[in-house]
Amino acid sequence: MNHIISVLVENKAGVLAKISGLFSRRGFNIESLAVGPTEDDKISRVTMEVEAEEHSIEQIIKQLYKLINVIKIQELDPSNIVERQLVLIKVNADSKTRPEVLEIVDVFRANIVDVAKKTLMIEITGKSRKVKALEDLLRPFGIIELVRTGKIACTRGSKY
Repeated sequence: MNHIISVLVENKAGVLAKISGLFSRRGFNIESLAVGPTEDDKISRVTMEVEAEEHSIEQIIKQLYKLINVIKIQELDPSNIVERQLVLIKVNADSKTRPEVLEIVDVFRANIVDVAKKTLMIEITGKSRKVKALEDLLRPFGIIELVRTGKIACTRGSKY
């Protein structure tokens, strides 16, 4: 089962290495990772998606709290968050296929961010399943390059 974990940490060198090392030593793969400063520039938020059993994730969270620079850890409830991912997709789109590719892009409310003679670069922001659906529709045209950010998430409502 996939779990989304939000970790507030002191914005210091080496903190991310300690966190990723903890997961690595226990044999867990981090499926998605995003790190950035928060509203307080002394604090960063690390958002991770990890596949693990419930008891394993509880153990990892306990171990994370033992790291010196960790301030707060929250396992996010997928039903109570807004999540987003940004993806850039470079796809084959010659004069014959370009109209069809543009139609698909329009349906997904994605953006064209670069145009070349035989390719288009598409930017899409959304939930993972929306991004995956666009990928699947573009694959037959030939995806040349795909670059994806880690998933970011924020809890709904006024609760922090």
